[in-house]
Amino acid sequence: MDPEVWVYIAIASGLAGLALAGAFSRMVLATSPGNERMQELMVAIRQGSMTFIRREYQVVAVFVALLATLIYVLLDWGRPWGAIAYVTGAVLSALAGLIGMQMATAANARTAEGARTGGIQRALPIAFRGGAVMGFTVAGLALVGLATGYWLFVIVLEVDEPFSVLTALGLGGSSIALFSRVGGGIFTKAADIGADLVGKVEEGIPEDDPRNPAVIADNVGDNVGDVAGMGADLFESYLGALIAPIAYAGFAFAGATFLSHLLLYPLMIAAVGMVGSIVGALLVRPRGPGLAAALHLGTWVAMGVTVVGVAVLTPVVLGDVTGIANPWGLFLAVSAGLVVGYLIGRISEIFTSDSHRVVKEVARQAQTGPATFVLSGVAEGMRSAAFSVVVTALGMAGAHWAGELAFDGGGIYGIAISAIGVLATLGITVSVDAYGPIADNAGGIAEMAKLPVEVRQATDALDALGNTTAAVAKGFAIGSAAVTSLALFFAFRQAVGPDNLPTIDLLDISTTVGLFIGAMFPFLFAAMTIQAVGRAANQMIEEVRRQFREIPGLLAGEPGVHPDHSQAVDISTRAALREMFLPGALAVALPLLVGFVSVQALGGLLAGALISGFLLAIFMANAGGAWDNAKKFIEAGAYGGKGSEAHKAAVVGDTIGDPFKDTAGPAMNIVIKVMTIVSLIFASTFV
Repeated sequence: MDPEVWVYIAIASGLAGLALAGAFSRMVLATSPGNERMQELMVAIRQGSMTFIRREYQVVAVFVALLATLIYVLLDWGRPWGAIAYVTGAVLSALAGLIGMQMATAANARTAEGARTGGIQRALPIAFRGGAVMGFTVAGLALVGLATGYWLFVIVLEVDEPFSVLTALGLGGSSIALFSRVGGGIFTKAADIGADLVGKVEEGIPEDDPRNPAVIADNVGDNVGDVAGMGADLFESYLGALIAPIAYAGFAFAGATFLSHLLLYPLMIAAVGMVGSIVGALLVRPRGPGLAAALHLGTWVAMGVTVVGVAVLTPVVLGDVTGIANPWGLFLAVSAGLVVGYLIGRISEIFTSDSHRVVKEVARQAQTGPATFVLSGVAEGMRSAAFSVVVTALGMAGAHWAGELAFDGGGIYGIAISAIGVLATLGITVSVDAYGPIADNAGGIAEMAKLPVEVRQATDALDALGNTTAAVAKGFAIGSAAVTSLALFFAFRQAVGPDNLPTIDLLDISTTVGLFIGAMFPFLFAAMTIQAVGRAANQMIEEVRRQFREIPGLLAGEPGVHPDHSQAVDISTRAALREMFLPGALAVALPLLVGFVSVQALGGLLAGALISGFLLAIFMANAGGAWDNAKKFIEAGAYGGKGSEAHKAAVVGDTIGDPFKDTAGPAMNIVIKVMTIVSLIFASTFV
């Protein structure tokens, strides 16, 4: 089989994913958005979200223009194709986040109305389809973008250094994802913390109470952080996972007779995974009370279709290719990635779902105050990191062995291919993640519109499951980041030349210095983003207190008295835009500064950042998820329920976990990839 056929099949499957996103969009928009008050709230949330995104993208556009200029000026192959590819990747990433956010802000009121008219059975499909628009837009745009880029730069134009040009496409996606995650995370957590600490703890009013000035900002934050930010994040994760084996093969096996097959095998896996995701998404329907079972069925079916499809096609595509001794080795590498992705997701679920012992134990600790509650979550987050690292390490070892089984020197290629296995079913993975913020917004609208209590109970059940699915998706993204970054690191070594970086020699002082700086940077990045959330939250808290104090009748809930939501939205917007730029810019600048000084030091830097960043990301994501769902477990009636001392302690702990799981943690996987991909793109200037 001519391997180039997979370029066209990949484009077709990506377009099929986009078509499904369009179909789900029409289904969601065909449902009722509820009464006039619900529609007013939906419009307010959408307007706040769009205002922030426009202002954020204006700031990020300046950074994109500067880096595109740097690529054009410093790199021979960057004129003009590298710069064009970089900007294209940025535009596609921004577009994926924007489309997903627009649908999420249309689906929230419709989900609440579905819960009002038909309970969970009607609300879940609306929320899931709203999330699936994001899922299949992200996967579809990434697959179509990369396959089209391959067709244009490699097949049609035959540009110089085409694999470096494709890598620039990935850097464009990573640039948007980094700022979207950080900026959106600062926005949403500042609003969330301000609303919770003053509303729930100080004044004892319910979550999403319409009297609370920060409630609309909190709901806006769910969209700009957990939808647009997450969409851009997983867009770049998927794109990076596809680019890593292509870039490595292009550098490491230049001139090999089977090079074209190695380059296009990743597109074959992605195309099969897209088909599996489409089939799985069409099967997500609630059957009885088992919400989780409905979502898990779609995920399991998607994985099963992908495994069977890759098993059938691998020997067909690679069976008679000279130089590939055993095609089944590459199938085993893909399977290793799928298993690692599932296990990391499962570990995240065990440590963040209130249906498991861990979260119940964290909730029990709230009875003795916030200190023990926080300590329990910290310990469980650290423990989850240990399990995740063991699974990832074993998966890498297995993928390396499988790659060597396929052909001599194929170990690193096997690792790179396994990263695609982790994210092969991205369409459905993002769908079950993005549905969570929609359910959360639906609960807020139900509370503010004063719908019957059973409506809020239904949306809370959806939201609690959404926290778990979000933690699972973060686990997938973080796991793939570690594997992808390792593959990109080896591609970087090939790009600078084995003579310039033969090994990572710990006896070389340059390597040691770089290793320490690299291991330090994720901690510095986390500190900067968490402090940014703290500063913004402080302003939000003071504003909420001021409005309760200065607006007569607001706290008493007198008719006709409303808070000034726009002021709270503006505080979060200004804080996010002000605080997001420096940490994001440092992630790009640091490898450039070190690389111009010493390639050995840069090798150490990338190794140190990869290890510490991976551990820190898993720890923060799962600790934050455990605190959040422990709080919700108490709110459901455990240990005194809402308003109890245990609940107040859990709110404090959840406040600490918010920037862990929604700002610093999820941005970490982007940081370690950005540092590696920047090093790869500018490798030729370092030697």
